[in-house]
Amino acid sequence: MTTKKGYKTFGYIYLLMSMVLFFLGLYYLSTDKNYMFEYSLLNLNSMSMSFTVFISWMSMLFMSLVFYISSMVMFYSSNYMEDNKYPVRFILLIMMFIMSMSFLILISNLITILLGWDGLGLTSYLLVVFYQNSKSSNAGMTTLLVNRIGDVALILAIGLMFNYGGWNWDYYIEFFHRSNYTRFICVMIILAALTKSAQIPFSPWLVAAMAAPTPVSALVHSSTLVTAGVYLLIRFSHLYSPDHMSILLFISLLTGIMSGMAAVFEFDLKKIVALSTLSQLSLMVSILALGEKELAFFYLLIHALLKALLFMCVGAIIHSMDGFQDIRLMGGLAFCMPITCSFMTISNLSLCGVPFLAGFYSKDLMVEVSMSKPLNLMVVASFYFIVSLTVCYSVRLVYYLMIKESSYLCFSNVSEKLSPMHYSMFGLIFYAAFSGSMMSWLIFVTPYFTNLPEQQKSSIILTIGLSLWFSLLFSQVGFFSLINTLLLTKLFYIFGLWNLPVLISYGMNIPISNLGDLFISAIEQGWFEYYGSLNLSLKWKDLSKFLQILSKNHVVIYTGLVILWVLILLLV
Repeated sequence: MTTKKGYKTFGYIYLLMSMVLFFLGLYYLSTDKNYMFEYSLLNLNSMSMSFTVFISWMSMLFMSLVFYISSMVMFYSSNYMEDNKYPVRFILLIMMFIMSMSFLILISNLITILLGWDGLGLTSYLLVVFYQNSKSSNAGMTTLLVNRIGDVALILAIGLMFNYGGWNWDYYIEFFHRSNYTRFICVMIILAALTKSAQIPFSPWLVAAMAAPTPVSALVHSSTLVTAGVYLLIRFSHLYSPDHMSILLFISLLTGIMSGMAAVFEFDLKKIVALSTLSQLSLMVSILALGEKELAFFYLLIHALLKALLFMCVGAIIHSMDGFQDIRLMGGLAFCMPITCSFMTISNLSLCGVPFLAGFYSKDLMVEVSMSKPLNLMVVASFYFIVSLTVCYSVRLVYYLMIKESSYLCFSNVSEKLSPMHYSMFGLIFYAAFSGSMMSWLIFVTPYFTNLPEQQKSSIILTIGLSLWFSLLFSQVGFFSLINTLLLTKLFYIFGLWNLPVLISYGMNIPISNLGDLFISAIEQGWFEYYGSLNLSLKWKDLSKFLQILSKNHVVIYTGLVILWVLILLLV
């Protein structure tokens, strides 16, 4: 099987699976049915361990989305990864990732959900270090260590639930609402979900993971892996207390503000899209913290499609520029790559919430719902600020890539012809433009109705307009050089993810690395060598030499032993 044929074969298989799961989701949604299958694995006294599968319209639609994006990524990789030396390894890693994601979505038991949870952590690490260079190794180590924190939190939650004799949380809803003991279980589950969804203080791993191949970023770090944490929060949302919701809202709003401001000042193309993902994840978590579970899931689906398309467009641009990613030296790409730039503009506008595109039906609804809730002014202002930052970095990206005059410094062979990469984008552009209205009709049985005054309704449009004007002004070279001189050099802390990369990357990697060096020098190559393998081998060597001496001189030794025995008899 050739490389391209292998990619396309798995792409068609995933596409067929996606269609089957989508129609199953529509069936469960229309009939309002849920199914639970439970297989008992172990019964010991009052403890029961079982393998539980929970099938609902939500899980089927989410799995359909995962398989559909995976199929588009496989078609995309047939052209993008054609020079890859290890295509079988890449295909198997994608397959392992999809299997782990399926386990996480379907399993309704806390102890067996580790199959999917740890599988996602392992495969994401292997995909990040796929290129096997120093940059990807450092990013993979950061990703692995941060995700281990979530694993430890999930294992602690499993240990705490041992008190109930089982780990199927749907059976113990009454206890979760009445007992203070279970609040700590919810805290551990929230902590595990925050590590996967890259919320504060675990945000830097998502930006570092951009060292992975672009198809991996389109599948793993934009639409599926990071949304797995949000999906876990949605699954447990009926167990959270108001205090948990308040903490989630505070953390998510802080994450949205931090990532939005960092994206406005970033120049690396892939990092801008990664920070955009982080900003939109914070909106999902914040709207979930307001109690709107279905709206958060609706935006999760829409955002996954939009961001997968955006990453594919970014990958096509980087691929045509031989790996160049600095947007300051780009420009005029609308004339060189019209199809890719058109797709990228549509996905950016949809992400900003331009009317009648897919993102409008979720973004506008989230802002209106936040204004209709009894919230204080700071929370509503934070929502407005995050939405305005989304417009700023999206328009800034379009300006630098397409509107600004070309600098001609990074052009090597920038051209465009139809390829499997573009066919994958064609498979996503329809959903980026029209999936919002379609999914809203399907998911919301009762449409949302928000009755807002004219001033509040027009304030959304005014905010987007001011953000558009500011982003265009900010993108001008003269204005930006002034801001760069006055602010960036003195307030880098504000626009650099608040020093979290230093705290997380260096704060975790360097102490562990130093501890490993100390262990090797002082213990493994020190005391363990003296009292362990080295000293033991020397003792055995001396003993073997002594036995060889005895075997070579047996007559002399026999005579000496006889004389010694006679002397002992005479003396005694």
